[in-house]
Parts: sequence; structure tokens; C-alpha cells
Amino acid sequence: MTAFDGILFDKDGTLFDFHATWGAWSLRVLEELAQGDRALIRRLGDAIGFDVDTNRFLPHSPVIAHTAPEIALDLLPHLPEGTDAAALVDRMNVLAAEADPVPAVDLPPLFRAFRARGLKIGLVTNDAEHPARMHLDRAKITEYFDFIAGFDSGHGAKPDPGPLLAFARAEGLDPARVVMVGDSRHDLQSGRAAGMSVVAVLTGVAETPELAPHADAVLPDIGHLPDWLDRASAGVIPAS
Repeated sequence: MTAFDGILFDKDGTLFDFHATWGAWSLRVLEELAQGDRALIRRLGDAIGFDVDTNRFLPHSPVIAHTAPEIALDLLPHLPEGTDAAALVDRMNVLAAEADPVPAVDLPPLFRAFRARGLKIGLVTNDAEHPARMHLDRAKITEYFDFIAGFDSGHGAKPDPGPLLAFARAEGLDPARVVMVGDSRHDLQSGRAAGMSVVAVLTGVAETPELAPHADAVLPDIGHLPDWLDRASAGVIPAS
């Protein structure tokens, strides 16, 4: 008997390397908003915890786990008076859908292996649903997902457990037999609140000391999940 019937993934920093995927995208967004004003680009970068010199995110960056509307609120105080928040979010979502995601590992064979185990597979991201689906399409793994939810899909956003529990309900799963896999405390906190097992990976911004107190395991990347699942099923490690 396997320890799990379902597995839920965060997207950015979990399926896709966070810095490699979103560094260039963030710089493009800031350059567009600042219209070439280098000083403003730097202020906008500081507002969202993004180093414009290295194209890397700082550990406290809201981009790591927050939704587009939340990130827009961080940017608005630095933009011209009268900038429309809804229009800004829409533009961010359009640009997000155009981002070229960089897989953390070779994803198609890994997801075929998850399918072969009989697992139900879901995605819960604080990105919007449309760009999330676009990214899965580009990675050629959409077909493996039974459930896809963004912050705008009607189930809430992490760290609220709502979207995780929506996956369990949709697939008829006991949350205790689902594992949530993510790269941030938001992912792990939402999994705990949903009554799921939680596994952290190090392909985002957070490091082991931040994640370990909140996780059942910390893995280098999702390529190590099959071995962890085997050990959990064999009772070598606790499933939660």
C-alpha cells in the first residue's frame, strides 16, 4: 500500500527554477513600468525585493509567494499618481504568460513516473491560472495534471489551505494521503493547514534553515521525490 494517493505541486521554484525563470521577466516588467528611468527601475526593484544588477530575488521578495495584486500594491506607490491597479495586474499577467519557464529537472519523464504510481496530480500556484496553464503547456506536462488552480480560480491563495482542499475534494482524496510540494513557507504552511504531508525543495529562493522547521523533508529538487515516496511507502520515513 502506498503512503499517498495524490501529490500537489507549487509552480515557480518547484517545477521551474525560480531565478532562471523570473529574473529576466521581472527586469522586463520594471523596465516597461519605468519607461527607461534607471533610478525608477532600481526603486521598483527594491520595492519587490529584486536586485536589478544581478537579476536575482532577495529572500524577502514578495514575488516569491504573493499574488499579482499583492505585488502590484508594492509597486503602485512608486508609479505615477493615477496608475490603475487593475490594469497593472492585467499587464503583469499578460507578461507572465509570455515568460519562458526553465524546468528545475527533466519534467515529462518524471511526471510519467508519477502517473505510473497511480497518483492524482495537482498544481496550486499564487500565479494566475492562465499563465500557469501556459507554462505547463510549454513544459509539455499539462496532460499529467488532474487539477490546476491559480489565485484567481475561486479557491483562495496560499497560505490559505482552500485551493489544496479543493484539489482533495475534486479528486475524492483524503488530505492525509496527499503530499504538498513547494519551495516557500507559504506552500508548507498551506499544506500543514490542509492536513497534508509537506515536502520542501531548494529550487526557489528559500534555503534549508528557513524551510526545514516547516517540512517533513527538504529535497534538492523534485527529481528526488520518487525515492522519498518509496521510503515513505515502505515506512522507512514517516509519511507526515
